[in-house]
Amino acid sequence: MESYLFPFDSLICMLLGISFTVWFTLLLVFIIVPAIFGVSFGIRRLYMKSLIKLFEWATLRMERGAKEKNQHLYKPYSNGIIAKEPVSLEQEIQDMRRGGAEPEFDMSDIFYFCRRGVESIVDDEVTKRFTAEELESWNLLTRSNYNFHHISTRLTALWGVGVLIRYGFLLPLRVTLAFTGVGLLVVLTSIVGLFPNGRMKNYLSDKVHLMCYRICVRALTAIITYHDSENKPKNGGICVANHTSPIDVIILASDGCYAMVGQVHGGLMGVIQRAMVKACPHIWFERSEVKDRHLVAKRLSDHVADKSKLPILIFPEGTCINNTSVMMFKKGSFEIGCTVYPVAIKYDPRFGDAFWNSSKFGMVNYLLHMMSSWAIVCSVWYLPPMSRMEGEDAVQFANRVKAAIARKGGLADLLWDGGLKRGKVKEVFKEEQQKLYSKVLVGSSEDGSSS
Repeated sequence: MESYLFPFDSLICMLLGISFTVWFTLLLVFIIVPAIFGVSFGIRRLYMKSLIKLFEWATLRMERGAKEKNQHLYKPYSNGIIAKEPVSLEQEIQDMRRGGAEPEFDMSDIFYFCRRGVESIVDDEVTKRFTAEELESWNLLTRSNYNFHHISTRLTALWGVGVLIRYGFLLPLRVTLAFTGVGLLVVLTSIVGLFPNGRMKNYLSDKVHLMCYRICVRALTAIITYHDSENKPKNGGICVANHTSPIDVIILASDGCYAMVGQVHGGLMGVIQRAMVKACPHIWFERSEVKDRHLVAKRLSDHVADKSKLPILIFPEGTCINNTSVMMFKKGSFEIGCTVYPVAIKYDPRFGDAFWNSSKFGMVNYLLHMMSSWAIVCSVWYLPPMSRMEGEDAVQFANRVKAAIARKGGLADLLWDGGLKRGKVKEVFKEEQQKLYSKVLVGSSEDGSSS
């Protein structure tokens, strides 16, 4: 009996060996080697064009199926509030009083605050920035809409085939590439760290970082279009960008080298940080140092003062936004007094939602979503460098940079703090509204008495 099983076992082992050999040969030839030399065979862009045609066909079938069954397809809708030109609180209250009331409290003033409160609940421009962007058409992902794949048998079958492709082929391929990229990053940066400081070490560090980040980009099947590369950040400056996801770092670092800023972590992330800092002067802070603004500013200033060091990459929003807007920039990185290089990042949600809702998904769950999506497609714009103008404070400079990024990326420019995702509205904002209303009551009467 054993004599019959032995050849069969040998055949299985031989087939597995051949499969692994073919698998890693394909990875090496079509992914790892192109990543080393920074070239592309155009396979990902061909894949993206094929997906677009598939989505168009699926949307057409979906609409026809809905008409046949007289179903109503859900699409993002307007909330019914007609957008108006911004008007001051004083002007609106005067309009409600029909312009003839005395400058004192009037019962009709209550209706203004009630209306504003209801509008804020119905059309909250802050909270909706922390949820996934809704699509008008289905991209064959269950999580983008739970009803579309039940409309017709063909769509259901197509969705099932998509699940098999994404989880049976793409996910294992991407996990393999991710482990390859991270593993090479740890090993090679540790080796480069053994070299003495100098041009050779900097050259090898740049090549290793670019190669490993490009492999990680391919682990997400990321299709990135870079615009205006002549404005890419240079040494001695700070690169600031809008923040949607942790993969923003990989997106930017696959086209240029940066010095990262962040808190020291433990576990696997700590291993990666310790290896990276051996090859390149990244800026890691201990947990106790993060809240020390003067220490942080000094470390950043010392770094940008050395023109031989890489530009610092910072996301001034301090949290992830769903790529529909840019929220308030923290002023710390704009107080340094160096050249700022703005970068706008815009993702295409049709192929996969890059937004990380950290209050809903952990990092592992989020990465699983990324690696089981069709692809990550985005555009990156390098804006001309900007410097602080005479008489301009750090907050005004930050708002000017933020407005430029929002305009270039086609994003809404909001003044709200992204920290509202986890915290309550600051008392300062409440007091600001109270002061505006007090001007209606007290300020107007004082002006009248002085005249």
